Amino acid sequence: MNSRFSSAMQRATEALRGSTLAEAADRLRTSFGGVAADTAGGNPQSAESPRKALGETLADIAARMPGIGMPGPEPEEAPLPEGARFDAGTFACAAGRREYRVYLPRLTGRPRGLILMLHGCTQTPVDFAIGTGMNRLADHHGLIVVYPAQPRSANVNACWNWFSTDDQERGAGEPAILAGLTRELCERHDVPAGKVFVAGLSAGAAMAVILGRSYPDLFAAVGAHSGLPYKAANTAHGAFAAMAGSPAAMQDASGPPLPTIVFHGSADSTVAPANGGRIASQAHPGGAEVIDGGNAGGRSFTRTSVLAADGTPAMEHWQIDGLGHAWSGGVPVGSYTDAEGPDASAEMLRFFLGLPRRGE
Repeated sequence: MNSRFSSAMQRATEALRGSTLAEAADRLRTSFGGVAADTAGGNPQSAESPRKALGETLADIAARMPGIGMPGPEPEEAPLPEGARFDAGTFACAAGRREYRVYLPRLTGRPRGLILMLHGCTQTPVDFAIGTGMNRLADHHGLIVVYPAQPRSANVNACWNWFSTDDQERGAGEPAILAGLTRELCERHDVPAGKVFVAGLSAGAAMAVILGRSYPDLFAAVGAHSGLPYKAANTAHGAFAAMAGSPAAMQDASGPPLPTIVFHGSADSTVAPANGGRIASQAHPGGAEVIDGGNAGGRSFTRTSVLAADGTPAMEHWQIDGLGHAWSGGVPVGSYTDAEGPDASAEMLRFFLGLPRRGE
């Protein structure tokens, strides 16, 4: 790291002590003013890319901001049900390569569908699988679940690079890798067309939104937990601003959005709750909203639902009182989970599997 960036890092981390997330974003923009020009502008004297710069910033901040702290050791994998497998693999294409884990339940015929699950920063596929409890639900529903791994060589904090312009479009970067992996596994396991879904937490949710917008021909619906809207940022500075609740101008892709289910906690101090509302707004097809609420798992919630013109589910937005930056109704042994509140995994599958197949 060059000396200017190191100095800025020291100033920024000192400034962050005792700050709110919004204040942190403002102070980071001040501390890194000028440094971004070196990193983003291709200064030959700088060995750091904007992606690497943001990753190192997040890593240094990790222990000082609620909800971003580094998790403990990876949970131990539980014994699998008879006939099930949790295989490891590597996928490579022109855009790059990623390791992954894939959960294959015991099946008597074709799988009912496939879910691509994108972990949050500092997490791993095993940690995310355990914390969300998605494999257990996959057994019940006959689903294949794929957990790609983001290596620290791509982002020092193991975040999906949702804020990078190189990783926000169809046919390039991480979207191309993840879509290619999904297609390969769908072909290998004879997954029905129109029953392929993508979901994620935090940075993984932001990338899930990007995939839904970039590959609507592959994915049928999106699940976003504690995430950010489509193209919420395109710089390191912008990523912090977006997390604090001030994203770049709202952007849309061509064509209608995919059906989307959103979860966000009212006490999330890592990714501002307003971001959940922005994801929901981007997925809103217009028309009447139905607002209900209740209590599940010890937490109250408000749910806003919208139907498409043909009467099929188009969007659900769950706002969960008192939930921080954590997977609602998750398994406590996993990182970034909260056992209280609605079971986000079960509700996502209800939403996904309730959708008609395209053309039906």
